[in-house]
Amino acid sequence: MRPDKINELYFSDVNEPIIYDRRKFLKKLGKGIIVIFSLSELSLLQGWSQNTTADNEPNFNAYLRVKEDGRVDCYTGKIEMGQGVITSLAQAIAEELEVPLNTVDMIMGDTDLCPYDAGTWGSLTTRFADPVLRAAAAEAREILIELAAEKLKVSPEILEAIDGKIYIKNDTSKSVSFAELTKGKKIVRSLKKKPNIKKSKDFKIIGKPIISTDAVAKVTGKAKYSGDIKLPNMVYATVVRPTVFGSKKLKVDTSGLSAFKNVELIEDGDLVAVVHSDPEISYKASKKVKVSWEAPKTKVDNNTLFQYLEDTVKEKKIFIEEGSIEEGRQNSSTVLEANYHDGYVAHAPIETHSATCYFENGKLTMWASTQTPFGTREQLAKELDIPLENVHIKQIFLGGGFGGKIYNKQAIEAAKIAKLCGKPVQLVWSRKEEFMYDRFRPAALMKVASGVDSNGKLNVWEFDIYCAGTRGTKLFYNVPNNRTRIFNEDNIHPFSTGAWRAPGNNSTTFARESHIDVTAHAVGIDPLKFRLNNLKNKNMVTVLELAAATFDWNRKKEDGHGYGIALGEDAGTLVAIIAEVYVDKTTGVVETVKVVCAQDMGQVVNPHGAKVQTEGGITMGLGYALYEDIKFNGGNIKTKNFNRYEITKFSTTPKIECVFISKMDSKPEGGGEPAIICVGGAIANAVFDACGARVNQMPITPKRILEAIGNG
Repeated sequence: MRPDKINELYFSDVNEPIIYDRRKFLKKLGKGIIVIFSLSELSLLQGWSQNTTADNEPNFNAYLRVKEDGRVDCYTGKIEMGQGVITSLAQAIAEELEVPLNTVDMIMGDTDLCPYDAGTWGSLTTRFADPVLRAAAAEAREILIELAAEKLKVSPEILEAIDGKIYIKNDTSKSVSFAELTKGKKIVRSLKKKPNIKKSKDFKIIGKPIISTDAVAKVTGKAKYSGDIKLPNMVYATVVRPTVFGSKKLKVDTSGLSAFKNVELIEDGDLVAVVHSDPEISYKASKKVKVSWEAPKTKVDNNTLFQYLEDTVKEKKIFIEEGSIEEGRQNSSTVLEANYHDGYVAHAPIETHSATCYFENGKLTMWASTQTPFGTREQLAKELDIPLENVHIKQIFLGGGFGGKIYNKQAIEAAKIAKLCGKPVQLVWSRKEEFMYDRFRPAALMKVASGVDSNGKLNVWEFDIYCAGTRGTKLFYNVPNNRTRIFNEDNIHPFSTGAWRAPGNNSTTFARESHIDVTAHAVGIDPLKFRLNNLKNKNMVTVLELAAATFDWNRKKEDGHGYGIALGEDAGTLVAIIAEVYVDKTTGVVETVKVVCAQDMGQVVNPHGAKVQTEGGITMGLGYALYEDIKFNGGNIKTKNFNRYEITKFSTTPKIECVFISKMDSKPEGGGEPAIICVGGAIANAVFDACGARVNQMPITPKRILEAIGNG
């Protein structure tokens, strides 16, 4: 998107908002070439006739429009939260449609303008949207060529599209622009067959490193977030919170508010808030409201957490089972068992949860920091008991999500307050509120047993996973006798937990790759060689070999330095990370020196975007691996700000090198989450290599390192 178009697109109003009724939706569209499609393969392969609703309405959740001015709009319910799809999706469209990249505008996540989408998570956007967007653009290109053939009175076979125009091949003097072809026309098509799309040898835009098209707006402050919205007569809300999560309101003493002018108290069940036109007065007044709360009883704290999980979680299921665990143990010359622990982790986005909204003529309009605009709309309609079409979530940038902005508590609070006070409202959570009410990554316990024969071949693998799930746990190692069991139970954590960048995969990859390393060292085999000898996935072998060559695995180590490997799979992408650390054996402090990340993510649409996403994932991963830890006693969360919750700083960020397997004619796989999953395992293994400390719990703190080497 052109930087000078961003604010216009993000905050423009239309005279007649499009209601999400599919037939009305299509009627409301202006003129131009419109290709509608679903992001599922069904619409691509089987077409409109097989992809309809019960009343025979076309079922679609995105569409592409070539407008009368020649510019191209792509409307999708996906959102942009820093992952870069606002650029890479536009690249895919520009490539197939044969238009300059700066003529493609992405309209994302606006519930009145965009078709429905379930939400932005799981590194799904590029994987599922990119191939269909390319097909839609190719379809639009063919329509335009047909129209040009009619206008120029020639056969379509002798025409080609270049930079927003249709030319007669080998005669550039005869052409017609897309704008000329679309004027006065409204042509709506669906994908009825799979169009021919380009091969990599013909790419002009896909595969080119392009700085994010929203970068200029963001670094200059022109890009707007929910907390930047200013509305006439707007008030700022401050919610009065308990000190213990899950507390219920008993009574409210508002006598302290008499010292403030024009302050309004809002109550709705357990929600207690103060509003004022000045945010500072709103905040100060909220401190004078005394609420008595009934707090839940404490069941667990940092010291008892993992035993609590093992004792409490009883529900289990077998996820994978092959061969015989008993026979595998009997046939192994070495059997090793260990437990691995991973505590609660916060999303800690720079932008806290926020929402700005107003009611007008019974309709709620909101700018919310949410990964699920359509889900937010449904929640609000239900909570406020208003028709779904009376809720409009507008397109807005997010300052990071990482899975934490799926649940929308702040949006519900803001809407309730706005309805009760009758004024536009802005609610921006404080960092303290963010730590209490943003859902943490669940703490997890992993119990692992491995067995190897006398030749160093894995023979048995037992993996019991408490509270981390199955994502990324399918074995890519060749182990004839293996079993993975999942232990999980709802509502056992003392506060809310939920999705956190590659949910569960960080914890289970840490456990698996740590234990693979333990096994390799126990039988005296180099960790790289041990993995290569036991991998069954040939693509993973290729990725690991690329990482090892890039890192120069066999180079001589300096004193106190160690190398560590971890492999993983997430969102269709294979990952190998090799890390170099230096450990001060006196203090236990870890310095991460270098990280190499090799990935097989299929087609890399935007190498620059893939690189910065990888770097971001690794940087965030260093946080959970080395620093981030939530201190709590039941629902009393003691970690309330960054002074007690350390994330990776510029000063502790190592040299990061990203390399990708070249597969430009393959479909793209996920890029937002995969790199983060291997960081913990690679760091743990590098720490062991550097100083002999095998730390089985993240974060790998100096205290735990010293305890592991006997100096604590």
